[in-house]
Formats: sequence, structure tokens, C-alpha cells
Amino acid sequence: MDFALTDEQRLLQDTVRDFVDERVLPVAVENDVNHRLDLSLIEGMAELGLLGIVIPEEYGGAGLDFVSEALACEEIERGEAAFRTLISVHVGLNSLSLLRYGSEEQKQRYLVPQARGEKLACFGLTEPAAGSDVASMRTTARREDGVYVLNGSKNWISYATVADHQLVFAKTDPSARHRGISAFVLEREWPGVTTRETENKLGVWAGSTGELYFENVEVPAENLVGEEGQGFEIAMYGLDQGRFTVAAGACGVLRACLERSVEYARARETFGQEIGRYQFVQDMIAKMVLGYETSKLLVMQAAWMKNEGRRNTRETSLAKWHATESAFEAAHLAIQVHGAYGYSAEYGIERYFRNARAPIIYEGTTQVHKLMQAEHALGYRRLNGRDGEVSPLCSWAPALAPVHREPVVTGG
Repeated sequence: MDFALTDEQRLLQDTVRDFVDERVLPVAVENDVNHRLDLSLIEGMAELGLLGIVIPEEYGGAGLDFVSEALACEEIERGEAAFRTLISVHVGLNSLSLLRYGSEEQKQRYLVPQARGEKLACFGLTEPAAGSDVASMRTTARREDGVYVLNGSKNWISYATVADHQLVFAKTDPSARHRGISAFVLEREWPGVTTRETENKLGVWAGSTGELYFENVEVPAENLVGEEGQGFEIAMYGLDQGRFTVAAGACGVLRACLERSVEYARARETFGQEIGRYQFVQDMIAKMVLGYETSKLLVMQAAWMKNEGRRNTRETSLAKWHATESAFEAAHLAIQVHGAYGYSAEYGIERYFRNARAPIIYEGTTQVHKLMQAEHALGYRRLNGRDGEVSPLCSWAPALAPVHREPVVTGG
């Protein structure tokens, strides 16, 4: 077991850390308060290769591994959640789905410019009546004279109003529930496609969240990704990729809260001594340490499985659940350590608190991930979709092997 980073991984970590320190953090509070999406910082991320970090070089990407992606997401979210969100949707949900399921023509036309950072991409799955229950989506795509006529809407779509390309999911067979979902690549400028920014959000003010509307959009048949009815599979694969980056980014929130709280607790004095000397403050610092290190280990376990080419739905789910909940707790504790200063926008701590709330909801709520973990353990869904293959560190799986050999009752 080797926890050491390679020279390449360390260089990537240092480079992104410097980018965050020099360009993101100095303007983070200002951009947040002004609800400003700083496109110059996105351009900087593209220059670093972050918008194609795990995409092979032959398709315009940096060709790095998933440990590198996790390190980059941690550093980016230490600065601003909005930009880690971009990596999640642009790389994790969209580009990696195209890499696996897209045709060669689709890869050349859409994936290559995305990986180079020349075009931005989003992921259109969630609808007003279809969040965790994906099969309830109402967006439809009807085959007609060589095209698909797409109608419907999507909401809570990160970068909806600025993304050039959209990976959109629609029902091609409304009677078949999740087996009737198909995936399509759309372009924002096409006739019938409109977008609208979502206002009055709790957090991620420096990012972009919006809605997609489709009115008789004629989608060329060659823009169908995979096969008809394969959309649910593609969406779940994309979520495995996106959830991983969410978990990695949450480690950045944890680290930021820990670092800022330690710095403040050593500088702030009450009753003649540093507040870090008080055991109640130490208790909060210790919880942040535990949250960060356990979350980081779970993320790196999932990264290792990804690098090995092993399916990691269970491990990524566990990392996402634990890391996002731990990040929100750390932000809460960091405000408490800072007292009234933590409540003020001037210090930027409350920004972490607001931004850390959304990841507990999107890409699978905490409750959905708890359900997944329990059903994996109980044998109600097959471990990672196969017969009991999990992380080698998971010793309970062999002991419960007989349970997983029984017919699956629910899930898949």
C-alpha cells in the first residue's frame, strides 16, 4: 500500500494550489457577494488543462489519472465551489460520458473542444418533477423523419446559460420508465433551445445555475448518444464520475475550514490566552481533522478503483455521502470558532457554509446514498452491479457473499 504521490501528481497539486492562492481566493468574496461568474478564472482553468484533466490526449485532454483529478478538485473548491462544480458537470458528467458512450464523430465534434476548454458543457437530467426519481422525467424525444423532436424542460442545471453543449436526457418511450430514456447532445444556439438563470439561491453565488427549455427542438439522429433506451445507463455512469469530483471538492472545503480555523484560533485571544487553548475549540478542530482525513481516504479509495478500471459506484457513493456531510459540519464549526467574524462576509467563512449545503442534495441526496449503501450490504442490489466485487479494503463483502448470491429484490 503506497500513499505517496507521484512527481506528476505533486506538480499538478502545487500548480493548482498556486492558481487558487494567486487568482481565485483574492477575488472570491467579491465575486460571491456580487453574484459574478468570473469567466477569466475559467479561462485560467482551461489553460491548466483542468477542463480535460482525465480525458485522453488523443481527444484534447491532459490524460491524467483520477488521483490527479481529485487533488485538483480539492484545491479548486478550497478557493471557490462554483469552479469545482464546473469540473463536475463539464468533465465528470458530460465529457466522460461522451468518452465512453459517444460515437467517434461525437467525440471529435464535441468532446475534443470541451477537453481543450474551447467549449463548455452541461448535463441536463434533473426536472421539476424528476430529481432522485429519474424515471419520472417528462421531457420527450419523438423520432420523426431523420430527427428527434425534443420537448420539455430541465432545472437546477449548473452552467445552463453559458454551456455551449448540453447532454440532455429525454423519454423516447414514455411507457418504459427508466428503460425508455435516451441521451442526446444539443447545442445552446439551436432553434427551440432557451435558457434562464436561476436566481435567489442559498449559495454558490459566484457560479451559474439555470434552467433549460426545449420547444420542438429538432435533434439530428446522429446526436443520439449510445442507443435508444440507454440513457438511464449513461446517466448513472455520468453520476459516478460527477459524484467523485463532488466528494473530492468537499475535501477542499474541509481543509479550508480547518486551515482558517487553526490560524484564527492561534491568533485570537480571550481571557489572556489563545482560544485554541480551550478544549471546546480543540474539540471542533479535532472534528475537522477527522472529517478531512476520513473523507480524503474514501475519495482516494474510489480514485484507485477508477484508475484500476474497476466499477466503483458503491465506493464513490460512500465518499460523496461522507465528504459532503463532513464539509457542511466543518463549515458550521468554522463559523463557531470565528464567532461573529465567521458570520460576516468579510472573512469568507460563511461562504463555505452556504456553498457546502447544495452538495448534500445534488448528485444523489444523502438519503439516496444511505439507501444505496444499505441495499448493497443487504444484497438488495448487487455490489457495484456485479457479484460482490468491492474495494479490497472492504472485508465484510466476502463474509456476506451468500447474501449477494441470492436473487436481487430491488435496485440493480
